[in-house]
Parts: sequence; structure tokens; C-alpha cells
Amino acid sequence: MDDVALEAHEQGTVLPVQAQPRAKKNGIAGCHDGALKVQVTQAPEKGKANDALVKVIAKELGLRKSQLQLLSGATSTRKKFLVAGVSAAALRNQIETVLKSRP
Repeated sequence: MDDVALEAHEQGTVLPVQAQPRAKKNGIAGCHDGALKVQVTQAPEKGKANDALVKVIAKELGLRKSQLQLLSGATSTRKKFLVAGVSAAALRNQIETVLKSRP
């Protein structure tokens, strides 16, 4: 299985995300090229898909939406989010738990 390339940050951990807008359902779909693949049903217009990504990531990984901040990739499918106050090890454990629960 591909691993998510988490980066340590002074305020928490940087989470690389491969966004898939206009998906059939919201959710984490696995790993892709070192990033967490996240599907959202929203179209990528006026930041709607980015807002949906924050909601899905927070819900799936048990975080508060306020802990997530988009660092780069606002108009790209490749994004980097800062997950504030969470270590890379803790975030990796949470991601692995979510991915293992997938069929």
C-alpha cells in the first residue's frame, strides 16, 4: 500500500491530499502517489470543493475543522493541509485506522 508522505511542521503536520471533486460520494478513498485520496461530491468552483474536503477530512480522521488549514493547491487537485496540534505519528495512526476499516 502506498504511504501518505506526512511532513512535520512547527504547528502540527502537513497532510498531502489528492482531491477528487465531483465524486459519487464523500470520503477517504485510500492513498495515491504519497497523498491521501479524498473524494467529495462538490464541484471545484468558488472554493466549494475545498470546503467540502475540510469537512470530509475532519469527520473521517476525528479532527475539528478549525485544525485544518489549506497551505497550498487551492485550485489544484494536489493540496497540502496543515493539521494543527497533531503529530505526524498520531495522524499516521489515524489514517491507517480509517484505511483499514475500508472494505
